[in-house]
Amino acid sequence: MARKRIGIDALRRKKERGEKITMLTAYDFPSAQLLDELEIDTILVGDSLGNVVLGYKDTVPVTMDEMIHHTRAVRRGVETAMLIGDMPFGSFQLGPETAIANGVRFMKEAGADAVKLEGGGPMVEVVDRLTKAGVPVVGHLGLTPQTAGMLGGYRVQGETADKAKVLQDDALALQQAGAFMIVLECVPEVVATKVTQALAIPTIGIGAGPGCDGQVLVFHDLLGIRSGFTPKFVKKYAQLETIMHEAISAYRDEVKSGAFPAPEHCFPMASKELDKLY
Repeated sequence: MARKRIGIDALRRKKERGEKITMLTAYDFPSAQLLDELEIDTILVGDSLGNVVLGYKDTVPVTMDEMIHHTRAVRRGVETAMLIGDMPFGSFQLGPETAIANGVRFMKEAGADAVKLEGGGPMVEVVDRLTKAGVPVVGHLGLTPQTAGMLGGYRVQGETADKAKVLQDDALALQQAGAFMIVLECVPEVVATKVTQALAIPTIGIGAGPGCDGQVLVFHDLLGIRSGFTPKFVKKYAQLETIMHEAISAYRDEVKSGAFPAPEHCFPMASKELDKLY
């Protein structure tokens, strides 16, 4: 039986049933197609593509044009999962009108089903205006990478009772403004659980413990493709970097030695045609 395309109502029903929601990032067609075939519920084209595939030191330089380019590629590989485009730095902070224009671009030019944007407080009005304009919004609270410098760096947020209350108040305000889901990043497990229980909309955790309604990881982190620093909240389900090193090294050595391509990799020519060459 064909799998139904996942929408906002389906995600809310999952929360009501206590059924966990799966989310992963994707930045290109083949990875998106794979995630969709494996029935991942929601696919996020994160601005993390700046670090992961574009080589930037952080997410700040990522542009709308880059996000549109990658989201369009992912859209071609997705049939049933909900596709969410990440609003990059500068695409929504300048005010509701700019946010609406860029949110519409995500939907019209890239085929996104929704957008995600970071922050509470002043961003609540932006979410309200976006949703009233017909752009579905996922909120993002806790550690917000685009403004990590203002938060004291990449560190746990909501770690005191006062900060946890502000985070919950922001989550409730985003829900009231029309957000249909909220990502909680790098917050204490007990805080994420409390916020999740206070909301009617689903939460997606990343470094926020199992009490959230779902979880998200970066595609390359999950598969162990990237080397270097690995956040505590990442679980590597494979070590593909090692396999890739071995495969590429073997290819290099065989090309240099002449072992590749072998006869089975070559195309023959009919003997009668071969005779005409000489």
